[in-house]
Amino acid sequence: MGCSDSSKDAPAPGGDDPDPTTVTPPGKGAPGVVGTAGIKAWDDLPTSEKDKIKGWNTIFMHQSVGTDLEDGAAANGFRFEYFDMNEKPDGGLSGNVFSASNGMPIEKMEEFKRNALAHKGILKIAIFKFGYADIREEDREAVQVAYKQMIDDLRAQIPGLRFVHITPPLVYIATRDEGNEAKMKTGQWMKSTFAEKDVIFDLQTVESNDGACKLGNVWRICDEYRSTASCPSKSQGVDAPEGQGHLCEAAAAKISKAFLMSIYNTGK
Repeated sequence: MGCSDSSKDAPAPGGDDPDPTTVTPPGKGAPGVVGTAGIKAWDDLPTSEKDKIKGWNTIFMHQSVGTDLEDGAAANGFRFEYFDMNEKPDGGLSGNVFSASNGMPIEKMEEFKRNALAHKGILKIAIFKFGYADIREEDREAVQVAYKQMIDDLRAQIPGLRFVHITPPLVYIATRDEGNEAKMKTGQWMKSTFAEKDVIFDLQTVESNDGACKLGNVWRICDEYRSTASCPSKSQGVDAPEGQGHLCEAAAAKISKAFLMSIYNTGK
């Protein structure tokens, strides 16, 4: 997976990790939503500001599209190192893939909570990402309730912990909706529930070009971002014609800038 193998890769442009004795601690932060404009905002940051996030102990747990984001971040010089229950996330950006399968959101949340609490003494920023198979209309509201409970519990048990919420990724739809409407509802719920206190990385608006790519009134991932034979995902390969939404390698490098900007905003 991206986070487990990335430590073997050569560093990409963006500077070496900062000296741990001179790490800048997170500042007050700027809650709110980071969307398409976050790509340029990241590009416009001076390197010294970008490098601050390398010193903030962050965990990112995910599957599939999350690995695309990790690959994109590494291409921009910001590699997520591996962590788990025993391996401490004390080197700045750290990531891992859920052992719970896609389509098992409750089990993913339980796993995320265990991992966060295992490192409560050093953790600064926590990032949970749903897979596109985790959000279904039939149990969407129950999953949202469980997600908020997880966030509330972690906020209470790890004082000062900051969060980046990620709107659930969209899939490519050409003939019928394959669950994107439900994912859009959860994305809007995240923004209305958490944006006043935390940072929301609005992946849905970025990968749909602010809703320009859609089937009827339902958003979808744009052709230019999806994983195809001409531009596959670095770690996931080529998607099926419909029903998947991995990011092609070039798109991952672009979109991950808004993801990195979201992390920066938690402690700017």
